[in-house]
Amino acid sequence: MLTLPSLQIGQHTAHYPIIQGGMGIRISGANLAAAVANAGGIGVISAVALGLNSPYFDITQTNVGKRREQFFEANRLALIDEIQKARKLSPEGILAVNVMVAAQDYETLVRTSAEQGINLIISGAGLPMQLPEFTADYPEVALVPIVSSTRAARIMCRKWERNYGKLPDAFIVENPNSAGGHLGAKLEELGDRTLEAEQVIPELLTYLQQELGKSIPVIAAGGVWNRGDIDRMLALGASGVQIGTRFITTDECDADIRYKEFHLHAQPEDVVIISSPVGMPGRALRNTFVEKAIAGSPDLDKRCLASCLHSCKCRDEQKYYCIIQVLDKAARGDIENGLIFSGSNAGRADRIIPVAELMTELVAAR
Repeated sequence: MLTLPSLQIGQHTAHYPIIQGGMGIRISGANLAAAVANAGGIGVISAVALGLNSPYFDITQTNVGKRREQFFEANRLALIDEIQKARKLSPEGILAVNVMVAAQDYETLVRTSAEQGINLIISGAGLPMQLPEFTADYPEVALVPIVSSTRAARIMCRKWERNYGKLPDAFIVENPNSAGGHLGAKLEELGDRTLEAEQVIPELLTYLQQELGKSIPVIAAGGVWNRGDIDRMLALGASGVQIGTRFITTDECDADIRYKEFHLHAQPEDVVIISSPVGMPGRALRNTFVEKAIAGSPDLDKRCLASCLHSCKCRDEQKYYCIIQVLDKAARGDIENGLIFSGSNAGRADRIIPVAELMTELVAAR
């Protein structure tokens, strides 16, 4: 009988080597993160655009400059609320915030997370080159970049060591061939076997151990569904896994019940690749919105809400759609007109269950 090991990242040790994926907007909020943390994993709040559906933001504000300013302040205040709520629900659990480098208010969200006592900051959608600078006053906060290649990890390690005398506390390695949401690879690279965990994880571990002489945990993300998948990733040398899609069909997932049920009734063939204004491909579930987006329909709303991203083809080129608005629609239950991100395992869930039950299944001794 094999039991799962614990997972230590920086000063924090989780009973089980399972990190719940950060999913926005408001798919993984305080409720889901706290439930995972209480069950022995690491719960993650997605910080993306939390202010949009909050009492701090007035979407009817017509002055573009004021709307943008109000939006970023609403994000900060809503993030504080979410972290405090999660900590109240899980006083002793390990909690993380996922913050996208691509966000215009990235620095503010990172600093706010550290100030609020979050245990880990997970950062992707770009390389978080300045993350140690923004958290310098909070050495107890573990810093975990998301990468999809050893090359990206090498670039980051060199920059962090040179500028801050620090290395990441762990790496999350995302497999773009199976992960949900925005993917860390170009459209033409998807399907490339060199991006698979079986190649990237051993390669990255070799670099960290032999070239740097460091034992830094590597977390496998993308396509992890059950205990067998966890064991397979650990056998490759990973210290743990990150699981996103499977936590959507849980009672505590923060999304509307219609969002969860859409995932529950999805079929494997419903999983498609969609272009995004962020400039990255994304993996999502087919619905009316996605059909229009793939077809390049002129009906898509191309009005930028708040200039939330550093690079956005909706704002800069009037292409595609406003990403935060369609993600928010989906999270609030508009399952035909919103964007529903998903990993490649969509369609495998057979019911909506409590997080505690799912975690018990995932960690059951084999």
